[in-house]
Amino acid sequence: MRGRRRFRTTAAAVALCCAAALAGCTAADGPEAGRPAARPAPRPTPVWDVSPGSLAAVGDSITRAFDACTVLADCPEVSWATGTDAGVNSLALRLLGPAGVAGRSWNLARTGARMAELPEQMTAAAARRPELVTVMMGANDACRATPAEMTPVAAFRASFEAALARLRAGAPKAQVYVSSLPDLRRLWETGRVSPMAGRVWQLGVCGAMLRDPADVSPAAERRRTAVRDRVVAYNEVLAEVCAKDARCRYDGGAVFGFRFDGAQLSPWDFFHPSRDGQARLAELAYRGITREE
Repeated sequence: MRGRRRFRTTAAAVALCCAAALAGCTAADGPEAGRPAARPAPRPTPVWDVSPGSLAAVGDSITRAFDACTVLADCPEVSWATGTDAGVNSLALRLLGPAGVAGRSWNLARTGARMAELPEQMTAAAARRPELVTVMMGANDACRATPAEMTPVAAFRASFEAALARLRAGAPKAQVYVSSLPDLRRLWETGRVSPMAGRVWQLGVCGAMLRDPADVSPAAERRRTAVRDRVVAYNEVLAEVCAKDARCRYDGGAVFGFRFDGAQLSPWDFFHPSRDGQARLAELAYRGITREE
């Protein structure tokens, strides 16, 4: 009897060791040892689509291509955003092709518009349910007769936030590409050496920055610095507000940093982009929108 009990005890011990060996035979393995490894979680689908199928453009005279073809007139066919001119090769042409521009792109910008008008334009854009909305707005908020008349930064922010809210209410999945404002001081530096530009600017083109272009007195420099600082502040607002929206992409200051030369400015007002300038804007936007992240 004692022999049989010793045999059963020994057999049980052997069985336990075998089971432990199959499981890895270490306490560190724990209860999950021996189970198949879990598959890695699938990567989430990127929110940003680099090839949207429709486009609505909101903004001001730059997007309407004012003074790009003829004096004191819009020329939307050469717009950087929705134009049909092959030489400009607009964003819409690049993304949608010639056949898609007519039926799947809309230019809702208005010459002279300021940021306070953007909510209204965004409502119109949302009604068309575009896959992409481009925004280039704010230059007119800085280009007032004097620095004192520039739109306060807080009001600029409130209008931009309201505009995105309007879009989200009507088109919650629309992507938004926000262009920075151009460096107005650099435009002054480019055109101030031209006697013709000086005469045109005296007629009231962006007076806060461009009035008396040959004047480099301390007072004039303070005036121009105030305008440039406000443009920088506006761009910071665009970046900050856009960053809070998962479907919004800011251009990172690409337009602000671009050095427009004389050939890329309107030959009539030396301020708005020329046909060539519109082409450069289209290229910058296309790079920003199709960039993989």
